[in-house]
Amino acid sequence: MIQVQNLDFSYPKKPQLFSKLNWESSTGNIIGMLGKNGAGKSSFLRILAGLLFPDNGQLSVLGFSPEERASAFLQEVFFVPNENYLPGHLSAERYRQILQPFYPRFDGETFSQLLDRFEVNSQEKIKNLSFGQQKKVGLAMALSSGCALILLDEPTNGLDISGKSAFRKELISVLSEDQTVIIATHLIRDLENTLDRVMILDQGQIKLDADLSDLADSLHFGISQSAVPDAIFSQSSALGVQFIQARTTQAQTVVNLELLFEGVTSGVPIASFLSKTNSLTT
Repeated sequence: MIQVQNLDFSYPKKPQLFSKLNWESSTGNIIGMLGKNGAGKSSFLRILAGLLFPDNGQLSVLGFSPEERASAFLQEVFFVPNENYLPGHLSAERYRQILQPFYPRFDGETFSQLLDRFEVNSQEKIKNLSFGQQKKVGLAMALSSGCALILLDEPTNGLDISGKSAFRKELISVLSEDQTVIIATHLIRDLENTLDRVMILDQGQIKLDADLSDLADSLHFGISQSAVPDAIFSQSSALGVQFIQARTTQAQTVVNLELLFEGVTSGVPIASFLSKTNSLTT
């Protein structure tokens, strides 16, 4: 579905953001792209969507070159930015009526159901909705679009606890097996129990790219009251010492995404401990 080869990108008069970046993805995954603020997550999504153009390298998304902005490509990609982009003078329902014809598999019934579950009035003008409610309208649009590729930039930013829970639930239930979602976020806890795959972007490079199942098979996550001698990575917390070990005979544990992120961005070569690694660029 996506192939990125030797991609270079920089903004004018700023240091290079990506240099010789390589990555690829197949169909049917919910992928979490984790990174600190300023790591380039939003820029990467915009490059995939054809809104920013790489300086060098090769990029293929759904068999298209995104920067050409072909109509057949645009019909299959839905991008929800972090900032508010919705037309405030329209209601969510009216905006749906205008947008739906552009997407061949848009499901209007699903859109209405999602707004009900998100507790958003579809007839209220968007400008009168809170930031969180506006974000829910955009997410409902994306999840109803039927697009092969959905790009979400900080989708839980502005949502309250119940809104985040509803988003996670609907994300899993609404998507079909032939759709791929890439979620860029620094709010790591908000993605728990939703991801199939995680990629960690740091200092302009993808430092880790792996399936959650492989991480759970290969690594053991735990908490101890004292230091663990054979830990790959550890850090103190209010509960004790959180640690990551290479898994041997231990029972499988839930992947602690926050601890994994801290380990990778601290320079720990987590990928070397995995039984099988997807694309990895260091």
